[in-house]
Amino acid sequence: MKFTYLLIDFFTLIFPLLFSFHPKLNFFKTWNALFPSIFFSAIPFVAFDIYFTHLKVWGFNPQYISGYFIANLPVEEIAFFFCIPYACLFTYHCLKQLLPIRSTIENSQVVSAFFLAGSLLITFLFRQELYTVFTFISLLFLLIVAQYICRVNWLRRFYLTYLLLLLPFFIVNGLLTGTGPDQPVVWYNNLQIAGPRLLTIPVEDIFYGMDLILLNLLFYHYFQEIYVRLGQNTRP
Repeated sequence: MKFTYLLIDFFTLIFPLLFSFHPKLNFFKTWNALFPSIFFSAIPFVAFDIYFTHLKVWGFNPQYISGYFIANLPVEEIAFFFCIPYACLFTYHCLKQLLPIRSTIENSQVVSAFFLAGSLLITFLFRQELYTVFTFISLLFLLIVAQYICRVNWLRRFYLTYLLLLLPFFIVNGLLTGTGPDQPVVWYNNLQIAGPRLLTIPVEDIFYGMDLILLNLLFYHYFQEIYVRLGQNTRP
């Protein structure tokens, strides 16, 4: 179906968008911090996406896209970097509102150290695979910034939120990589990934998603603090 990828984007976004106005959530009140965060986070990911598509690290099945492109990317792929972060940050917000978690800088350090060590090891072992290297170098950099440079106190909530997001992640990424459709919507060059897949999903995609959401959250909290200082409340 020609609009498969577009429909995946649409259904990823529509329910979080509608529930943004729920009086117990009031997620729409954070939009002045949220939308700049999504925009600025999308810039590096779209740039690398254009480059990797050019190198044929991955590509897109013309049967499942509308046929409209910006640079060499389908518009659906660009929309992905806006729809997915919106849905994920909405989930993060819901967890914060409905299930408060006491967070400190220290209580995330063990998990962060585990991911940092793992990222270093995987980058070394698979240093020839471009997607693998990009994914884990990015995770290494972002975790160092969050845990040790910015010393944020919300990483524990991020880890728990991302754990909850793995179920919808497997549904969305499964559809994109070929679990369900006759052919994958997005294909990967096997020479540029480590190899292991969960069903049809390259294992790198799990951590690529972490990169995307972590960068969004860094911007999101940064813009929230700016607006609070300016006297514009972005927190319901």
